Amino acid sequence: MSDKSRTGPEADLAFMKAIVQGGNNPRATLTLGVAYLAGGLLYGLQCLFHIGQVWGIVRWPPLGNLSFVVAITVAFLIVLTWAVREDRKTGTAGPIVTRTLNAAFSGAGMANLAIIIVFGVGARRDQDFAVWLYYPAMIFALQSAAWFVAYSLKKKPWMLTTSLGGWLTAVALGVLVRDAVIYLYVCTLALFVLFAGPGWIMTRAALKARAVDTDAG
Repeated sequence: MSDKSRTGPEADLAFMKAIVQGGNNPRATLTLGVAYLAGGLLYGLQCLFHIGQVWGIVRWPPLGNLSFVVAITVAFLIVLTWAVREDRKTGTAGPIVTRTLNAAFSGAGMANLAIIIVFGVGARRDQDFAVWLYYPAMIFALQSAAWFVAYSLKKKPWMLTTSLGGWLTAVALGVLVRDAVIYLYVCTLALFVLFAGPGWIMTRAALKARAVDTDAG
């Protein structure tokens, strides 16, 4: 009877400790960080490529342009596949905060897929490329929500900054869909700052945590 009475308080204490400590999981944080870092750098590079086209610096034939865009997506899918495989190695068990964050970002990813289909079909049906440009705006809005969940759990200022930046970027892109050049500038900056930036922060923190665990082991 006494053992059962201690189980509840001990479980509650472990739960509260996980929230206070942030539920650190170096491997899970590393995969998420690498995915964000790769996405921000690769698609930011693609945006720079398109800016080069606008300025007349890049003058490739249509097949070359298509090959570059496809290569960016293939490279990101390779990184994403690695990240998914690494996540599976961690298993479903883990601190409550880590699992909650993974659920938040996974939910945002599922919504992203629906948005791609909706805006892609709409743009093709209406023969209006501007409709497709609403898609990145929605992506930043969803990422803003996911980062706000992360901030609510971990209370790290950079997470709140990322969330607010994502919200502002979503609004800016939605307003600028008919001004493709400025839209491209905003999207490029946001990819490097709001995707690659947080990705680098998470990756660096995860690598440090792994190094500490290795030394302790």
